[in-house]
Amino acid sequence: MKVVEEPLFKSYVFVKVAETDRTMVRMTSGVINFVYWNGKPAVIKEKEIQNIKKFLDEFENVEVHPLELKPNQRVKIESGPLMDQEGKVLDVRNKKVKVAIDSLGYVLIAYVERIKLTSATVK
Repeated sequence: MKVVEEPLFKSYVFVKVAETDRTMVRMTSGVINFVYWNGKPAVIKEKEIQNIKKFLDEFENVEVHPLELKPNQRVKIESGPLMDQEGKVLDVRNKKVKVAIDSLGYVLIAYVERIKLTSATVK
């Protein structure tokens, strides 16, 4: 029997780099590109990195699973003009999700990028 350790986020390397050094990072062998969010390289706050480290120190056999969105699931919009609004998933297609936002007294339907959504708790 052999124990093999695998990274929690496969194919990702987190770097703290100045904007002027980004090209140097991209030129590193094996690097394809940065992960982008809203047209800019994604930024993970130091506090979030520390929270992940604490979580990993506390628990063993941790797995990462992408958020699966399904019709009728409640979601919360994380950013953009509809930020903090909750709604119900109507349809999921590639990177866009059709969400019905009902808190306005009307059903407003918006196509939202999948990465801008989190699961909402039922109230």
